[in-house]
Amino acid sequence: MGETDGPSAQLPTPPESKPADHRPADHRTADSRPTDRLTEVFDLVGPLYRRAQRKVEQDVPAEGLSVGVRAVLTLLREHGPLTVPQMGREQALSRQFVQRMVNEATARGLTESVPNPTHKRSSLIRLTEPGRAAVTAVLDRERAMLRQVDGDLTDAEIDTCLRVLTRLLDLLDNVDVD
Repeated sequence: MGETDGPSAQLPTPPESKPADHRPADHRTADSRPTDRLTEVFDLVGPLYRRAQRKVEQDVPAEGLSVGVRAVLTLLREHGPLTVPQMGREQALSRQFVQRMVNEATARGLTESVPNPTHKRSSLIRLTEPGRAAVTAVLDRERAMLRQVDGDLTDAEIDTCLRVLTRLLDLLDNVDVD
């Protein structure tokens, strides 16, 4: 198989100036399998994530937070102090990547390490006041941006989306990869 063959091949990205039509395809047949439909879900989730990631990075120059640091700060804001391994498990990211993001956040005074009463070698990481202020400002701007589209989606649609994506995430935790 050549370098561009197979499931890991990169597909050309449509130009940003002409948005792709992301409405569900009406090409389903009687023998369409759920697996085929799930492929359509993942074909949308990747571009959705990347587009949101770019938007966040473009819109946060005041705080200068990368998406990785922002994810750490958001997690600590939601859950309180955590260890690096706990953050990695929660985000399905490697401990090494999370550690780099924590190091960056700590160097900027956004997080700090505190003793962990349950584990001597794995410190807890917590937000500092500047870290809390930075992530709150980012989240406030994101919410303002999302208000521009919230009228196009009903609460029921959002609830269904959250339920399905959460279920898929749970199911993928139990998948064995050869």
